[in-house]
Amino acid sequence: MTELNARPLPKGRQAYRHFTAFATRWRDNDQYGHMNNAVYYELFDSAVNKFLIDSGILALARDKTQFLVASSGCDYFTDVAYPSDVDIGLAVRRIGKSSVTYDVGLFLTDADITAATGIFVHVNVATDDQRPLAIDAATREKCAALMIED
Repeated sequence: MTELNARPLPKGRQAYRHFTAFATRWRDNDQYGHMNNAVYYELFDSAVNKFLIDSGILALARDKTQFLVASSGCDYFTDVAYPSDVDIGLAVRRIGKSSVTYDVGLFLTDADITAATGIFVHVNVATDDQRPLAIDAATREKCAALMIED
C-alpha cells in the first residue's frame, strides 16, 4: 500500500508459510448467497489455533497461559459460498514481547490468490488473571518459523 487509505491487494500463496484446509458448510451462507463475514473470522481463528495446537504451543486445559485475540480485520476480494473447499494460509508478521501478529489469507482450494486477507493479533496472557505475559523462547521460535519479510 502506498497511501494510508489505499485498498489492500490480494496476495499469492507464496505470502504464507502454513496452510490448513477447511470445507464450508451450508450454514455459512447468508441470505445473499455468500459466506457471512463472521465465518471468515471463525476460519481465521480456527486456523491460528490449529497451528498453535499442532505446534505444541497450546495444550488447552493444561495451560497456564493462553492467547486471546486483541485485534482482527479482514479485506474481501472474491465471493466464497457453500459448497467450497478453502485453504487458510498463515504467516507471522511480528512477534512482540507478549503478542503475535498473523497475516491470514483465505484461498479457494484451486485458486492462487486470496479471496480474503486478514490480520489477527494474539496476546499471550496468564490463564488465571488474563494479564499479558512475555512469550517464552520455545513459543517464539515456533512462531518465528512462520515469519515473513516485508
